[in-house]
Amino acid sequence: MEIVAADIGGTNARFVLATIDENKAVRLGEPYTAPTAGHGGLESAWAAFAAHLGRPLPAAASIAVAGNEREDVLYLTNGDWAIRPAELSTTLGLERLLILNDFGAVAHAVAQLGEDAFTHLCGPDLSLPTQGVISVIGPGTGLGAAQLLRVDSHHHVIETESGHIGFAPLDEVETRIRERLAQRYGRVSVERIVAGPALDDIYAALGGTPPADDRALWTAAMNGTDPLAAEALERFCLSLGSVAGDLALAHGAVAVVIGGGLGLRLAGHLPRSGFHERFLAKGRFRPRMEAMPVKLITHPQPGLLGAAVAFAETYGPARREPSNRSS
Repeated sequence: MEIVAADIGGTNARFVLATIDENKAVRLGEPYTAPTAGHGGLESAWAAFAAHLGRPLPAAASIAVAGNEREDVLYLTNGDWAIRPAELSTTLGLERLLILNDFGAVAHAVAQLGEDAFTHLCGPDLSLPTQGVISVIGPGTGLGAAQLLRVDSHHHVIETESGHIGFAPLDEVETRIRERLAQRYGRVSVERIVAGPALDDIYAALGGTPPADDRALWTAAMNGTDPLAAEALERFCLSLGSVAGDLALAHGAVAVVIGGGLGLRLAGHLPRSGFHERFLAKGRFRPRMEAMPVKLITHPQPGLLGAAVAFAETYGPARREPSNRSS
């Protein structure tokens, strides 16, 4: 069976043709990326993908969206698109459609991928547990999070909006950052601190004047050519460690996987930062945190893979009835 798998983020919309065999195994074709800013909505990007392929698209799709897929209208996290699930089957010409949260899709990918798709970040250098909850967390344009529950030979994905819990500063610098953000947004969620756009605010709270292009700031921070930008990046990593540890405790996790567009970009930086110490710093629960392996997913398109895996689980040979998130 051939489907379209899509991963719709705040910055880019990614598409791929995926093949699902009778055993629910998934194979991906060549991904196609459409910047969301270059299209007025999903329909436009969908048409661009079809034009790129030069052929009609399949009548089945699994679409992972950076937003709350249970709403009547899905507004991208940190994006301008408005997606109406009830209308998509008609507007896209689909007979089967599954819509899921983008980090729910990443969790589905984690459930299928082998050890070679992960690199060890910190904690015990062990394989991901085959039983229990794995927290899947990732900074990108926003902050995504999901729970992967493994029970015997089965897995269940619990989608969350954990990126929108309140941010709790741990020192004077983080208090300044929070105060700056509170003036702009009122309520300050962890996504305001641990996502791509946050580096500008951290840099400004430290006394810098962010450049007009935040990509230039990220480049200077990663290269170390701007000491203040490097300091802002270290603060970002500290906060990511704190948030990842908090979510692992809240989820009852036995392991953590870091994903997201920035997760892979920071692969060489996080182990040298204060990420792990902040992850561990949970008072009397420190021994529990010390026992958790923390991995970084290295698969290039976990959202696309996971969207296809979720579709296979929903519509595969052993389960024909659609879930309550399909139309």
